[in-house]
Amino acid sequence: MAGPESPQSQRIVVGVDGSHFSTAALDWAVAQAHLVGARLEAVMALPPPTQFGLPTAGPAEIGDETRAILSTALSEMVADATQRLGAPVAVDELVVPGAPARVLLDQAKGASLLVVGSRGHGAFSGMLLGSVSQHCVQHALCPVVVVPETPENR
Repeated sequence: MAGPESPQSQRIVVGVDGSHFSTAALDWAVAQAHLVGARLEAVMALPPPTQFGLPTAGPAEIGDETRAILSTALSEMVADATQRLGAPVAVDELVVPGAPARVLLDQAKGASLLVVGSRGHGAFSGMLLGSVSQHCVQHALCPVVVVPETPENR
């Protein structure tokens, strides 16, 4: 029977979309990774194109220019969080094409923890959980932390 993971082998995955909810999730994940000595994987998903709320045929891959813009934005968000918290951690930054919930669930396979904000950019304001966080809670193969909205992260 295998024992608990050593801190060096722990991996925490966090979903980042630029919303204040994901900033709060990133902050929480950075602090937790620093606390337990885990490696952090910050993941930004690029959903497929839609028209009138319905998926449309579109490129399966992210273009080089779009990937560069998103990678820069993700790097800046990670750097801001680690600097703001004074918590240096090892971070892998990934920009992955696909539906956000599916991307996060795929990236979280084998992870110690998946961290998401309670809502993202597409949420209806009255919902307690967004569709991505709800889907992750229901289907992840690892523990999921949903960082709630608080006055501090509004």
